[in-house]
Amino acid sequence: MLLSAGGERAPLKHLPLLDGWRAMSIMLVLAGHLFPIGPSGWQLNAPVAATGMVMFFTLSGFLITRFLIEDGNIRRFLIRRLLRIVPLGWLGMLIAFAVAGGATAGQVAGNLLFVANIPPSSLVAPGAHFWSLCLEVQFYLSIALLVAVGGKRALMVVPLACLAITCARIYWDQPVTIVSWFRADEILAGATLALIYEGWLGERARKLVSMPSLFLLLPLVFASGDMRTGFLPYLRPYLSALMIGASLYNAPGWLRRLCEWRIVTYVARTSYALYVFHGIFAHTWLGAGDTLVKYAKRPLLLAVTIACAHMSTFHYERRWNSLGRRLTKRTPEPIPPGSNVANAPVSTKQIVEPR
Repeated sequence: MLLSAGGERAPLKHLPLLDGWRAMSIMLVLAGHLFPIGPSGWQLNAPVAATGMVMFFTLSGFLITRFLIEDGNIRRFLIRRLLRIVPLGWLGMLIAFAVAGGATAGQVAGNLLFVANIPPSSLVAPGAHFWSLCLEVQFYLSIALLVAVGGKRALMVVPLACLAITCARIYWDQPVTIVSWFRADEILAGATLALIYEGWLGERARKLVSMPSLFLLLPLVFASGDMRTGFLPYLRPYLSALMIGASLYNAPGWLRRLCEWRIVTYVARTSYALYVFHGIFAHTWLGAGDTLVKYAKRPLLLAVTIACAHMSTFHYERRWNSLGRRLTKRTPEPIPPGSNVANAPVSTKQIVEPR
């Protein structure tokens, strides 16, 4: 493990290309949930949203697992990740309860404990999309427990767990669902990609991931989000992981530069808040009315969502993220007497937290 000049553990290198995928994932989810996509008879909205979600889960599994591989400090991981997700998640849930009205104690508890997606579902309509937050938090706790009990090497069971969940989906005919044990393979496929990227599964696996063209995989990922494409939906986690993995190795220069555009990084940075708020506002006056009225209001709904997401990301969430960093601030390891700080090994990696 590399150390910085100050003796600290070398942090993760930021991969700007992933900002592009994150921005694309949230735009697909917003499009699938809020806007008509093609003629209504084509029924493309659900597949587009599912495509955005699988990209989001792939990125989450990849980034979290890389963080654990490089750092491995469970306390630091849990504090930072939970303070990243929970404060806004709880705020969104409370707003959703207020919009829905009449939430039961079971629904409140299920949401606040992030188990609302487990049958019997306790989601409320304005917060129906919070099932994914439940799955995220469940993944954080599960993978933290795995590493705490078995060490980093226990991460090698992740690919097996991913395959087991996919087999369960096939056996019980679950091409797409919000239930954790039939959906977690989308996150675990991203975690497996991290193992490959970090060299844990050998050079052959790396070469296999780097070979395909992401532009050939992209339409397959979209098709896998459609339940009408036969067996393909069961391969959705792997197609998404392979596409994002291939892009890390062979994305053209113009695409890498595009992912560094300010608007792209802005959308990526605010993506979590955009996701939380869009579904809530869609169940208010902003999303009410017949088809014509509802879609006439969409620009206003989107503007309000963006405004709230901006305020949340750069004001509300920032405070919690800063608290997480303060609570888990690394203590520089002492440099042996007589060592020359200038000659200490310097990491080429940048300080970046998984988003």
